[in-house]
Amino acid sequence: MSEFLRGAQLSKFVSENSFDALPNEVVEAARQALVDYLGVAIAAVNDAAASAPRKLAAHWNMPGKAQIILGGSTQPMMAALANGTMAHAMDLDDTHSQGCGHPSGPCWSTALAMAQQYDSTEAQAITAFVTGYEVMARLGGGGTFGVGRTLQVRGFHPTSMVGRMGAVAAASSILALDARQIDNAFGCVATTASGLLGSFGTHGKPFHAGKAAMDGILSAELAKEGFIGGHQLYEKQNGWLSAFLRDDTFVIPELDFIERWELLETGYKRYASCRATHTPAETAFAARPLIDGRPIERIVVYLDRTALVTAGKTNPKTGLEGRFSIPFCIAMALVGRNLGPFDFKDEITKDPEILNLLQKIETIVEPDQPEDETRLEVYLENGEKIETVSEIPFGDPRRPFTWDDHHSKFTELVSPVLGAAKTEAFFDLLKGFGEREGDLNKLRDFIAR
Repeated sequence: MSEFLRGAQLSKFVSENSFDALPNEVVEAARQALVDYLGVAIAAVNDAAASAPRKLAAHWNMPGKAQIILGGSTQPMMAALANGTMAHAMDLDDTHSQGCGHPSGPCWSTALAMAQQYDSTEAQAITAFVTGYEVMARLGGGGTFGVGRTLQVRGFHPTSMVGRMGAVAAASSILALDARQIDNAFGCVATTASGLLGSFGTHGKPFHAGKAAMDGILSAELAKEGFIGGHQLYEKQNGWLSAFLRDDTFVIPELDFIERWELLETGYKRYASCRATHTPAETAFAARPLIDGRPIERIVVYLDRTALVTAGKTNPKTGLEGRFSIPFCIAMALVGRNLGPFDFKDEITKDPEILNLLQKIETIVEPDQPEDETRLEVYLENGEKIETVSEIPFGDPRRPFTWDDHHSKFTELVSPVLGAAKTEAFFDLLKGFGEREGDLNKLRDFIAR
């Protein structure tokens, strides 16, 4: 393993980053992430995975000014737990192209809850989010053979692991902690790192995003009160990464905070399923009109090395499990299901047409196949072979969402909950969030119960 990242670089960036340092395109990207984050969270208000944290927050009834989305107000930790879980419940939230996971769940949940609690400005909220995102993305990035992907191969969920570190950076930014306090906060949150891929297909996966935000806030607030954390936990020896990925070979990104902004590498989702299912689904959608209803004998799908690690369930029994099954999502697409936010109901796992196709799908991992590339071969009973390929999923920064795409997705998700007129007004607010004083209070009004 090469030399690991130095904790002092993290605390320096967190303590020095400011709104004035953010380029206009980064602020615009933060607004797009906010639109997506709130859209997917609002749509999940009645999702089963979001229910328990919301009920717990109501039961504990902790007084505070942090707003639970379409709920009451409470302490930041509880609001962030509930909101982060909501944002990840449908698996429709944003992703980072280099592998750190789903950043907005932990980072926007933290930034908004803390900004509301401590009466921060819109600029401070945006700065906190960007600070958290940049830390999370660097600690968990590196691409196909980087930290995040290697964590996945070893059975850990990057959103949970490095999401805590993004959250503690965002919380420390709002609290304006000094460098020593930030070191302590990072040390505290590192020793809480956890999150197992075995939770995928259960409520545990969205809980990862909420708990990451909760632990980030807890660690920052403890550091403010004098907590001493381990300062060596971001070094090569005795650090969190060497503990979790002992003896692995992987790429560790540089802490080049000056060189680039990782927020510009955000991907957004069209389908409400694990990102690893997206190019397989796209190949199936492309194959469907070519098949033209003719009987299928068998299907072979060729995948990269990490695809089945996160989305390899072969026989899902619930809609939630179906989100993490490449074969199931391919079968859904071939029968004309859209893989939309409300398509993964439990009854879909009993659809005879889908179950019939599921038995005909063979998955083959090609170790040298580029990440995100999928090749699909459909063999028809008449002997014909149909081939389709997808290399980059729509929504990836190489095939990015436009503001029109964000508007369409937000409208689809939010209008059934808030109504068309309120949804449109909310989108307009978020698209220009921070351009006007008082936008943070207006945002609270839209999401208050």
